[in-house]
Amino acid sequence: MVFLLGAVQLTLVIRGQLAVTHAARAAARAASVSASPTRAAATAARAATSLERLDVRTENGARTVRVTVLARVPTDVPLVGALIGDVTVSATAVMAVES
Repeated sequence: MVFLLGAVQLTLVIRGQLAVTHAARAAARAASVSASPTRAAATAARAATSLERLDVRTENGARTVRVTVLARVPTDVPLVGALIGDVTVSATAVMAVES
């Protein structure tokens, strides 16, 4: 039974990682074409996923924009969640700046 609950919790963490990866890519795309890349990245990342408490970090270079998105995935599956604590997942995407 505990093994099954652990598998469910692992699935939820993987889902969170996939969602953060999608959000980072969407944010980098939006930032690469925007006059305000930081704001565009944050807005696009939050629109791309239903995860709460996203931390969106944008680094603007001369030719690229790098966006890193972090989120905390709660581990609230009974029995298993209490043992491992919340997991922070992150993803980074880099896009060429379009002018």
